[in-house]
Amino acid sequence: MRLIFAGTPEAAVPSLRALLASDHEVVGVLTRPDAPSGRGRRLTPSPVRVVAEEAGIEVLTPRSLRDPAVIEDLEHLAPDAAPVVAYGNLVPPRALVVPRHGWINLHFSLLPAWRGAAPAQRAVLSGDPRTGMTTFRLDEGMDTGDVLFQEPAVIGPTETSGELLDRLALAGAGLLVRSLDAIADGTAVLTPQAEAGRSHAAKLTPAEAGIDWSLPRDAVSAHVRGMSPHPGAWTTLDGARVKVLGVEDTPAPADLTLAPGRLAATRRALFVGTGDLPLALATVVPPGKRPMRAVDWSRGAGLAADAAFAVHPEAEGEAR
Repeated sequence: MRLIFAGTPEAAVPSLRALLASDHEVVGVLTRPDAPSGRGRRLTPSPVRVVAEEAGIEVLTPRSLRDPAVIEDLEHLAPDAAPVVAYGNLVPPRALVVPRHGWINLHFSLLPAWRGAAPAQRAVLSGDPRTGMTTFRLDEGMDTGDVLFQEPAVIGPTETSGELLDRLALAGAGLLVRSLDAIADGTAVLTPQAEAGRSHAAKLTPAEAGIDWSLPRDAVSAHVRGMSPHPGAWTTLDGARVKVLGVEDTPAPADLTLAPGRLAATRRALFVGTGDLPLALATVVPPGKRPMRAVDWSRGAGLAADAAFAVHPEAEGEAR
Protein backbone atom coordinates (compact mmCIF):
# COMPACT_ATOMS: atom_id res chain seq x y z
CA MET A 1 0.00 0.00 0.00
CA ARG A 2 0.96 3.64 -0.46
CA LEU A 3 1.46 5.18 2.98
CA ILE A 4 1.77 8.62 4.51
CA PHE A 5 3.45 8.22 7.90
CA ALA A 6 2.59 10.73 10.65
CA GLY A 7 4.85 10.97 13.68
CA THR A 8 7.22 13.31 15.50
CA PRO A 9 9.30 12.11 18.50
CA GLU A 10 11.91 9.40 18.91
CA ALA A 11 9.18 6.93 19.92
CA ALA A 12 7.82 7.10 16.35
CA VAL A 13 11.16 6.34 14.67
CA PRO A 14 11.12 2.52 15.06
CA SER A 15 7.73 2.39 13.31
CA LEU A 16 8.90 4.56 10.43
CA ARG A 17 12.02 2.42 9.99
CA ALA A 18 9.93 -0.77 10.08
CA LEU A 19 7.56 0.58 7.44
CA LEU A 20 10.45 1.64 5.21
CA ALA A 21 11.74 -1.94 5.40
CA SER A 22 8.30 -3.48 4.75
CA ASP A 23 6.51 -4.34 1.52
CA HIS A 24 4.59 -1.07 1.76
CA GLU A 25 5.64 2.18 0.10
CA VAL A 26 6.06 5.27 2.27
CA VAL A 27 5.32 8.12 -0.13
CA GLY A 28 5.30 10.95 2.39
CA VAL A 29 5.84 11.85 6.03
CA LEU A 30 3.91 14.27 8.23
CA THR A 31 5.70 15.63 11.27
CA ARG A 32 5.58 18.65 13.54
CA PRO A 33 7.50 21.79 12.47
CA ASP A 34 11.08 22.28 13.64
CA ALA A 35 11.09 23.36 17.29
CA PRO A 36 13.53 25.25 19.56
CA SER A 37 15.80 22.88 21.47
CA GLY A 38 18.73 23.02 23.87
CA ARG A 39 20.16 25.97 25.75
CA GLY A 40 20.63 27.94 22.57
CA ARG A 41 16.99 27.32 21.57
CA ARG A 42 18.05 26.51 18.01
CA LEU A 43 15.38 25.25 15.65
CA THR A 44 15.77 21.48 15.47
CA PRO A 45 14.01 19.01 13.15
CA SER A 46 11.99 16.21 14.72
CA PRO A 47 13.60 12.74 14.93
CA VAL A 48 11.05 11.51 12.37
CA ARG A 49 11.97 14.26 9.92
CA VAL A 50 15.66 13.37 10.19
CA VAL A 51 15.00 9.72 9.33
CA ALA A 52 12.58 10.57 6.52
CA GLU A 53 14.99 12.96 4.84
CA GLU A 54 17.81 10.42 5.12
CA ALA A 55 15.53 8.00 3.25
CA GLY A 56 14.66 10.59 0.60
CA ILE A 57 10.99 10.74 1.59
CA GLU A 58 8.93 13.89 1.02
CA VAL A 59 8.31 15.61 4.37
CA LEU A 60 5.36 17.86 5.22
CA THR A 61 5.54 20.00 8.39
CA PRO A 62 2.21 21.86 8.63
CA ARG A 63 1.22 23.56 11.84
CA SER A 64 -2.34 22.42 11.23
CA LEU A 65 -4.07 19.85 9.03
CA ARG A 66 -7.04 22.17 8.63
CA ASP A 67 -5.26 24.18 5.96
CA PRO A 68 -6.91 23.40 2.58
CA ALA A 69 -3.48 23.52 0.92
CA VAL A 70 -2.28 20.75 3.22
CA ILE A 71 -5.32 18.63 2.34
CA GLU A 72 -4.45 19.11 -1.34
CA ASP A 73 -0.88 17.95 -0.66
CA LEU A 74 -2.19 14.83 1.06
CA GLU A 75 -4.63 14.08 -1.75
CA HIS A 76 -1.87 14.51 -4.31
CA LEU A 77 0.14 11.78 -2.55
CA ALA A 78 -2.91 9.47 -2.91
CA PRO A 79 -2.28 7.31 0.18
CA ASP A 80 -4.05 4.02 0.78
CA ALA A 81 -3.50 4.42 4.52
CA ALA A 82 -1.84 6.80 6.97
CA PRO A 83 -0.10 5.11 9.93
CA VAL A 84 0.27 7.40 12.95
CA VAL A 85 2.62 7.23 15.96
CA ALA A 86 2.75 10.15 18.41
CA TYR A 87 2.21 12.75 15.71
CA GLY A 88 1.08 15.50 18.08
CA ASN A 89 -1.41 17.15 15.72
CA LEU A 90 -5.17 16.71 15.50
CA VAL A 91 -6.47 15.05 12.35
CA PRO A 92 -9.68 16.89 11.35
CA PRO A 93 -12.62 15.22 9.59
CA ARG A 94 -11.58 16.54 6.16
CA ALA A 95 -8.18 14.87 6.50
CA LEU A 96 -9.55 11.64 7.99
CA VAL A 97 -11.18 10.68 4.69
CA VAL A 98 -8.13 11.23 2.47
CA PRO A 99 -6.59 7.73 2.84
CA ARG A 100 -9.08 5.14 1.60
CA HIS A 101 -8.26 2.81 4.52
CA GLY A 102 -8.05 5.63 7.04
CA TRP A 103 -5.45 6.67 9.60
CA ILE A 104 -4.09 3.71 11.57
CA ASN A 105 -2.77 4.78 14.96
CA LEU A 106 -0.29 2.91 17.19
CA HIS A 107 -1.17 3.84 20.77
CA PHE A 108 0.87 2.83 23.81
CA SER A 109 -1.89 1.43 26.02
CA LEU A 110 -4.59 -1.23 25.95
CA LEU A 111 -7.47 0.97 24.86
CA PRO A 112 -9.87 2.16 26.15
CA ALA A 113 -7.44 2.54 29.07
CA TRP A 114 -5.32 5.69 28.98
CA ARG A 115 -6.67 7.56 26.01
CA GLY A 116 -4.69 10.74 25.47
CA ALA A 117 -1.24 12.24 25.24
CA ALA A 118 0.73 10.32 27.90
CA PRO A 119 -0.50 6.70 28.09
CA ALA A 120 2.77 5.01 29.08
CA GLN A 121 3.52 7.70 31.65
CA ARG A 122 0.08 7.51 33.25
CA ALA A 123 0.18 3.73 33.42
CA VAL A 124 3.45 3.81 35.38
CA LEU A 125 2.34 6.78 37.48
CA SER A 126 -0.82 4.92 38.51
CA GLY A 127 1.08 1.82 39.55
CA ASP A 128 -0.46 -0.37 36.86
CA PRO A 129 1.21 -3.79 36.75
CA ARG A 130 0.75 -4.03 32.99
CA THR A 131 -0.10 -1.99 29.93
CA GLY A 132 0.31 -2.68 26.21
CA MET A 133 -0.14 -1.44 22.66
CA THR A 134 -3.16 -0.94 20.45
CA THR A 135 -3.55 -0.26 16.75
CA PHE A 136 -6.84 1.34 15.79
CA ARG A 137 -8.46 3.45 13.11
CA LEU A 138 -8.72 7.11 13.98
CA ASP A 139 -12.15 8.70 14.16
CA GLU A 140 -13.23 12.15 15.35
CA GLY A 141 -12.94 11.26 19.05
CA MET A 142 -9.87 11.16 21.30
CA ASP A 143 -8.44 7.66 20.76
CA THR A 144 -11.95 6.20 20.42
CA GLY A 145 -11.72 4.43 17.04
CA ASP A 146 -12.22 0.75 16.25
CA VAL A 147 -9.39 -1.59 17.28
CA LEU A 148 -7.31 -3.76 14.95
CA PHE A 149 -4.78 -5.47 17.26
CA GLN A 150 -3.66 -5.32 20.88
CA GLU A 151 -0.62 -6.74 22.67
CA PRO A 152 -0.11 -6.65 26.46
CA ALA A 153 3.14 -5.73 28.21
CA VAL A 154 4.24 -6.10 31.83
CA ILE A 155 5.62 -3.00 33.57
CA GLY A 156 8.85 -3.75 35.44
CA PRO A 157 9.10 -2.93 39.18
CA THR A 158 11.76 -0.23 38.64
CA GLU A 159 10.94 0.64 35.01
CA THR A 160 10.51 4.34 34.24
CA SER A 161 7.97 5.62 31.77
CA GLY A 162 10.82 6.55 29.43
CA GLU A 163 12.20 3.02 29.51
CA LEU A 164 8.73 1.57 29.02
CA LEU A 165 8.02 3.87 26.09
CA ASP A 166 11.29 2.89 24.42
CA ARG A 167 10.39 -0.77 24.79
CA LEU A 168 6.83 -0.32 23.51
CA ALA A 169 8.06 1.77 20.57
CA LEU A 170 10.26 -1.09 19.38
CA ALA A 171 7.63 -3.79 19.89
CA GLY A 172 4.87 -1.61 18.51
CA ALA A 173 6.63 -1.11 15.20
CA GLY A 174 6.02 -4.76 14.37
CA LEU A 175 2.40 -4.52 15.49
CA LEU A 176 1.84 -1.54 13.20
CA VAL A 177 3.32 -3.33 10.20
CA ARG A 178 1.20 -6.39 11.01
CA SER A 179 -1.90 -4.18 11.10
CA LEU A 180 -1.18 -2.63 7.72
CA ASP A 181 -0.42 -6.06 6.24
CA ALA A 182 -3.84 -7.25 7.42
CA ILE A 183 -5.54 -4.25 5.83
CA ALA A 184 -3.67 -4.83 2.59
CA ASP A 185 -4.60 -8.52 2.33
CA GLY A 186 -8.21 -8.03 3.41
CA THR A 187 -8.00 -9.98 6.68
CA ALA A 188 -8.24 -7.00 9.05
CA VAL A 189 -11.11 -7.08 11.56
CA LEU A 190 -12.09 -3.82 13.25
CA THR A 191 -13.70 -4.11 16.70
CA PRO A 192 -15.41 -1.27 18.62
CA GLN A 193 -13.70 -0.36 21.88
CA ALA A 194 -15.22 -1.58 25.14
CA GLU A 195 -17.25 0.87 27.20
CA ALA A 196 -15.70 -0.26 30.48
CA GLY A 197 -12.19 0.59 31.58
CA ARG A 198 -11.91 4.02 30.02
CA SER A 199 -9.31 6.40 31.48
CA HIS A 200 -7.66 9.64 30.37
CA ALA A 201 -3.90 10.11 29.98
CA ALA A 202 -3.40 13.86 30.26
CA LYS A 203 0.01 15.33 29.53
CA LEU A 204 2.27 15.46 32.59
CA THR A 205 3.11 18.84 34.10
CA PRO A 206 5.98 20.00 36.35
CA ALA A 207 3.42 21.24 38.88
CA GLU A 208 2.11 17.71 39.53
CA ALA A 209 5.60 16.19 39.58
CA GLY A 210 6.34 17.17 43.18
CA ILE A 211 6.96 14.16 45.43
CA ASP A 212 4.84 13.54 48.53
CA TRP A 213 7.11 11.43 50.73
CA SER A 214 4.26 10.70 53.16
CA LEU A 215 2.71 8.31 50.64
CA PRO A 216 3.49 4.56 50.80
CA ARG A 217 6.74 3.41 49.22
CA ASP A 218 5.06 1.79 46.20
CA ALA A 219 3.10 4.98 45.44
CA VAL A 220 6.25 7.14 45.68
CA SER A 221 8.12 4.69 43.44
CA ALA A 222 5.33 4.83 40.84
CA HIS A 223 5.34 8.62 40.97
CA VAL A 224 9.10 8.91 40.47
CA ARG A 225 9.14 6.36 37.65
CA GLY A 226 6.06 7.74 35.92
CA MET A 227 7.51 11.25 35.83
CA SER A 228 10.89 10.09 34.46
CA PRO A 229 12.53 11.40 32.38
CA HIS A 230 10.11 14.28 31.71
CA PRO A 231 9.10 16.43 33.49
CA GLY A 232 11.05 14.67 36.25
CA ALA A 233 9.76 14.13 39.79
CA TRP A 234 11.10 16.79 42.13
CA THR A 235 11.58 17.51 45.79
CA THR A 236 13.61 20.06 47.77
CA LEU A 237 16.50 19.84 50.19
CA ASP A 238 17.14 22.98 52.25
CA GLY A 239 15.08 24.96 49.74
CA ALA A 240 16.95 23.77 46.64
CA ARG A 241 15.11 21.68 44.09
CA VAL A 242 16.39 18.16 43.41
CA LYS A 243 14.97 15.93 40.68
CA VAL A 244 14.61 12.21 41.30
CA LEU A 245 14.62 10.20 38.06
CA GLY A 246 14.74 6.58 39.20
CA VAL A 247 14.52 4.05 41.99
CA GLU A 248 16.23 0.75 42.82
CA ASP A 249 14.87 -2.47 44.25
CA THR A 250 17.74 -2.63 46.74
CA PRO A 251 16.27 -3.83 50.05
CA ALA A 252 16.76 -1.57 53.06
CA PRO A 253 18.59 -2.91 56.12
CA ALA A 254 16.12 -4.64 58.43
CA ASP A 255 16.80 -2.16 61.24
CA LEU A 256 16.49 0.98 59.08
CA THR A 257 13.49 3.11 60.01
CA LEU A 258 13.12 6.52 58.39
CA ALA A 259 10.52 9.25 58.75
CA PRO A 260 9.03 10.49 55.45
CA GLY A 261 11.64 12.45 53.50
CA ARG A 262 14.52 11.52 55.82
CA LEU A 263 17.72 10.44 54.04
CA ALA A 264 20.14 7.68 54.96
CA ALA A 265 23.06 6.39 52.90
CA THR A 266 24.65 2.97 53.12
CA ARG A 267 27.71 1.81 51.24
CA ARG A 268 25.57 0.65 48.31
CA ALA A 269 22.45 2.85 48.25
CA LEU A 270 20.74 6.06 49.28
CA PHE A 271 17.44 5.47 51.06
CA VAL A 272 14.64 7.93 51.74
CA GLY A 273 11.76 7.51 54.14
CA THR A 274 8.19 7.22 52.86
CA GLY A 275 4.82 6.68 54.53
CA ASP A 276 5.72 3.09 55.31
CA LEU A 277 9.05 1.61 54.12
CA PRO A 278 12.35 3.18 52.96
CA LEU A 279 12.85 3.53 49.21
CA ALA A 280 16.23 3.26 47.47
CA LEU A 281 16.89 6.05 44.96
CA ALA A 282 18.78 5.33 41.75
CA THR A 283 19.30 8.66 39.96
CA VAL A 284 19.04 12.28 41.06
CA VAL A 285 19.67 15.63 39.42
CA PRO A 286 21.09 18.13 41.94
CA PRO A 287 20.62 21.85 41.25
CA GLY A 288 22.66 22.93 38.23
CA LYS A 289 24.17 19.49 37.66
CA ARG A 290 23.71 16.49 35.42
CA PRO A 291 21.96 13.25 36.46
CA MET A 292 24.08 11.11 38.76
CA ARG A 293 23.82 8.01 40.94
CA ALA A 294 21.98 8.95 44.08
CA VAL A 295 24.47 7.26 46.40
CA ASP A 296 27.38 9.09 44.72
CA TRP A 297 25.56 12.39 45.15
CA SER A 298 24.97 11.69 48.83
CA ARG A 299 28.69 11.09 49.36
CA GLY A 300 29.78 14.24 47.56
CA ALA A 301 27.07 16.52 48.96
CA GLY A 302 28.20 16.15 52.57
CA LEU A 303 24.67 15.57 53.81
CA ALA A 304 23.98 16.33 57.45
CA ALA A 305 23.09 13.43 59.71
CA ASP A 306 19.49 14.68 59.89
CA ALA A 307 19.20 15.59 56.18
CA ALA A 308 15.68 15.26 54.82
CA PHE A 309 13.71 16.20 51.75
CA ALA A 310 10.64 18.38 52.36
CA VAL A 311 7.81 15.93 52.93
CA HIS A 312 5.05 17.57 50.90
CA PRO A 313 5.50 19.34 47.55
CA GLU A 314 3.02 22.07 48.54
CA ALA A 315 5.41 23.02 51.34
CA GLU A 316 8.20 23.58 48.85
CA GLY A 317 6.75 26.67 47.23
CA GLU A 318 8.45 27.91 44.09
CA ALA A 319 11.92 26.67 44.98
CA ARG A 320 14.10 25.78 42.01
